[in-house]
Amino acid sequence: MNLIKEEFFKRCHLSEEDIIKNQINWDDLNYIYIDYSKYKSSCESQADFIATTLRTHKKIHSVKSRVKDSERLIEKIIRKTPSRKEKYGSKFQFSIENYKEEINDLIGIRAIHIFKEEWEDIHNFICSTWKVIEITANVREGDDTQRFEELDIQIHSRKSGYRSVHYLIEFFPTSQRVITEIQVRTIFEEGYGEIDHQLRYSHSEIPEILALNLLLFNRLAGSADEMASLINVLNRDLTEIEEKYEKIIDLKDKEIRKLKGEIC
Repeated sequence: MNLIKEEFFKRCHLSEEDIIKNQINWDDLNYIYIDYSKYKSSCESQADFIATTLRTHKKIHSVKSRVKDSERLIEKIIRKTPSRKEKYGSKFQFSIENYKEEINDLIGIRAIHIFKEEWEDIHNFICSTWKVIEITANVREGDDTQRFEELDIQIHSRKSGYRSVHYLIEFFPTSQRVITEIQVRTIFEEGYGEIDHQLRYSHSEIPEILALNLLLFNRLAGSADEMASLINVLNRDLTEIEEKYEKIIDLKDKEIRKLKGEIC
């Protein structure tokens, strides 16, 4: 159950110097690791409940859920310690008492939709279902952000081109508050995001040749989103025209049958 220091540093992109530099007590990390390993099963139940609720929305194509791995949690705590010390003061340390409040993505849910214009319906559903404490729209520089601005949503421009709208929600399945991150993105943004994520975890720094091709892939994914939306609009317009003409033809047929009846 204990976290073995030597094995941990072999598996992550950190070293013991990182905890020494940030004045982190290894025993505190181990206590958090043990506590979270016991808490994970509760997180999994909560993740299933949120995912099931999201699946009831007709515009959501698919839902993925995950609970943060115990070692990934410790890795994130080490990386986040400097920013927390800046926020709270140099004496701040992550502990069993505060890590569940400070790390907001112990439970991660991803809601994937097909067409860009479906986002707002899903946004309204999330906001009416849970208490939302923070929303961030991750965009690429040059993207149209007008609707996000109108809804007073925080906008984060990503150089990597990563696109996704992130919601932090809170609820109380027990007396303890649970914070969960819900990510909403299109199916094309999901494909790009998955590849981008894998590359960033595989390399401490992405090689330039990969970064350039990743940027090209991001542009293609963005173009695919625009194309999908155009196809959706065209399909809707054509369907409306077909229905309109079917009604006209049906009306004419009724008039012809009526006239035939009068003639006979």
